[in-house]
Amino acid sequence: MAVNNAPRTPMPEQPPQQRVHNFNEVALGFTEEQAKQEASRCLHCANPMCVQGCPVNVRIPEFIAKVSEGDFEGAYQVITDTNGLPAITGRVCPQERQCEAKCVRGIKGEPVAIGRLERFVADWHMAHATQHASPAYPMNYRHVAIIGSGPAALACAYDLANWGYGVTIFEAFHTVGGVLVYGIPEFRLPKAIVRRTMDELRSLGVQVHTDMVIGRVYTLEELFQQGFDAIFLATGAGLPKFMNIPGEELAGVFSANEYLTRINLMHAWDENYDTPIVNSHTVAVVGGGNVAMDAARCARRMGAHVHVIYRRSEAEMPARAEEVHHAMDEGIEFHFLTNPTAIIDDRHGNVCGLACVKMALSEEEDERGRRNPVVVPNSNFTMDVDTVIMALGTSPNPLIRMADPDLKVNARGCFVVDEETMQTSKENVYAGGDAVTGAATVILAMGAGKRAAKAIDEKLDGNN
Repeated sequence: MAVNNAPRTPMPEQPPQQRVHNFNEVALGFTEEQAKQEASRCLHCANPMCVQGCPVNVRIPEFIAKVSEGDFEGAYQVITDTNGLPAITGRVCPQERQCEAKCVRGIKGEPVAIGRLERFVADWHMAHATQHASPAYPMNYRHVAIIGSGPAALACAYDLANWGYGVTIFEAFHTVGGVLVYGIPEFRLPKAIVRRTMDELRSLGVQVHTDMVIGRVYTLEELFQQGFDAIFLATGAGLPKFMNIPGEELAGVFSANEYLTRINLMHAWDENYDTPIVNSHTVAVVGGGNVAMDAARCARRMGAHVHVIYRRSEAEMPARAEEVHHAMDEGIEFHFLTNPTAIIDDRHGNVCGLACVKMALSEEEDERGRRNPVVVPNSNFTMDVDTVIMALGTSPNPLIRMADPDLKVNARGCFVVDEETMQTSKENVYAGGDAVTGAATVILAMGAGKRAAKAIDEKLDGNN
């Protein structure tokens, strides 16, 4: 029974003054009692709009009901019927714009903390499970190659392996997980959780090959010749964008991708690893998305004073509000309605400053309905910084499409697919995630991976 007037249960967290000195997870997770208390707030609507707001259609009221009863394993089984990565999505999914945005409780108060409950259930399962999952269907002797190992790839692999397919993941890096390991910091998504997820997939029979740059090591035709019946391209969007302003070639200028990869995948934050990274004192991060927040908060933990430069106002920032508030709590300075015009050279090829100009929002809107920023005359100023991190978005790596010109791409270099089946212009080749949409959220990529798995299964006439 719902507790009608109960406030939203706060998430225990590391205090800001402590967490800026470590890379441990910021959010500490609910206790069992806190989880049951929050679950009791669910109204169990006859027409649960929260489910419609979930890109992978988790049966939210059903799993929350089991949490309120203390049946945490039952709740896990409900979630994983449609979402095989709940420990990940419970941490990084923007629930406030999706399932929680549809929660009836949010109309007059705060929505049920659906994401926090999902995380609790997944963590409880990992702490208490005694055996790994096994496929729900027998082996059907069909084989699918998945290129990449990020969220779209893992969601597709989970469903297909569960349905009896032989699944092989080809990952270009030496470590699997894609953006989950190189892009998202340890303090938001511990890498042990990604490793545990990979263990679950291997228990379902998924094979993984690392250091495999498809397009160079093998072409798609060569994979078909090896006996794969279908291919799913989940290569992400790892090619960084820059502003094309003077000084971007200087030492001390990073793309957010490179900076985060050095921190997260190459352990630059850990003194036990010999990973080169600049010893920054003052860092400017240009951008306003989640990647910008991740880069800024990493730089803060590396000991730097950090400025975030964003050309619109705080209201237009695409980053999750929770991440912005965490960054502010950690002492990161925000400069809204500000845009860089040049990176200043110390005459030795190093960054020593950032030239900026103030902006104002015009009445004209862009394609997403945001007011366009315009330059304020005579508002130039300079910031003293020794490092600049560009977090301006990414586009797909062109290697595969360069090796296979039959694959159609749009003007942004993203694969063109049928939105329902995720099939590309090439027979039995599917694509999803950031390689199709450009940089987007983990849960949207997972939704694409699940649609592709369903379409592949229907095309190959598998068990499901």
